[in-house]
Amino acid sequence: MSGVRLCVLGIALAVAWAGSQLSAQARDELVVQGSKLFRQCQSCHQVGPKARHAVGPYLNNIFGRRAGTLEGFRYSDAMEQAGQGGLVWDEGALSRFIADPSGVVKGTRMKFRGLKVEADRKALVAFIRQHSPGPANIPETPPTAPVHASAGDPDLPEHILSIAGDPAYGEYLSSECVTCHQASGEDKGIPSITGWPVRRFVTVLHAYRSKHRENPVMRSVAASLTDEEIASLAVYFETLE
Repeated sequence: MSGVRLCVLGIALAVAWAGSQLSAQARDELVVQGSKLFRQCQSCHQVGPKARHAVGPYLNNIFGRRAGTLEGFRYSDAMEQAGQGGLVWDEGALSRFIADPSGVVKGTRMKFRGLKVEADRKALVAFIRQHSPGPANIPETPPTAPVHASAGDPDLPEHILSIAGDPAYGEYLSSECVTCHQASGEDKGIPSITGWPVRRFVTVLHAYRSKHRENPVMRSVAASLTDEEIASLAVYFETLE
């Protein structure tokens, strides 16, 4: 991908990201307030470059992660079951959990009375958000859809579906994709895209491009790719297990 195209893609991602955010000044104020509120969490949780597990797991990169799945920490059965049941840490889920931990995850070992004031929760979540990657985990946008959720995608003409992609070029292009999707195929709240049949992968990317699917970041990514580049990505990811 050329430098110009990478720049365009970066701008598209930034616009999609910025569109759902507060102004920079308002967000800075929220983060400062959140850092003060986080002091009451520090006896159990850490964040930042030197963060380690303590009584509770460290909270770096929590956004977009399925509950109870961080390696190296022993979660309660209740938290693991919540993750298996679909609980993913986005802004709303964290706010609800901070408000009432035992009400959201019955049986959790986290003993916290909860923050009842919505503005306080918003500030605390904004502070924690600073310790997760930006475009790699975007909780404020609708999730990308899994491969089996294909109903409603428009049919593509055969001349697009039959384009022969270059797997080596697809591997090169994939560096943008794996900032969000796991190359290993692991699902950490963002669906896996490895092993998809080529035609399905192409159909889904074109559905984002034509705005039949909702995720604004994926729409921007798909819009930045040519038909040949989509085909190359499709054939590369099909080879991954």
